[in-house]
Amino acid sequence: MSEQEIVTSIADRLKASGDVKVVFGEPRVIEGKTIVPVASVAYGFGGGAGSGPQGQGEGHGGGGGLRVKPLGVLEITSERTRFVPVVNATRLATMAIMASVCIVWMLTRAFRKRR
Repeated sequence: MSEQEIVTSIADRLKASGDVKVVFGEPRVIEGKTIVPVASVAYGFGGGAGSGPQGQGEGHGGGGGLRVKPLGVLEITSERTRFVPVVNATRLATMAIMASVCIVWMLTRAFRKRR
């Protein structure tokens, strides 16, 4: 398989997976509410080539990546539609701890300067 065929094959697979269903999941009806999962999707792709002195060297390379991050759900009822975000408790706890450490450090510095 040539380099061009490999790149074309990978690009075709990425196009096929770039469906709206990747971002908006299959709707589910639960207790009279329609729930639609929502995610953020990012693709990355890179490639390389090479050569050498007088055509003796060679080089190839390539890579790709996919990141899917859940954002929340759309909750659809007969009265309204609303977005309910996913809450990452670990991230919130980490941020709270870091903020507490910063506040304690700043207060400690302020009290030391007064002495």
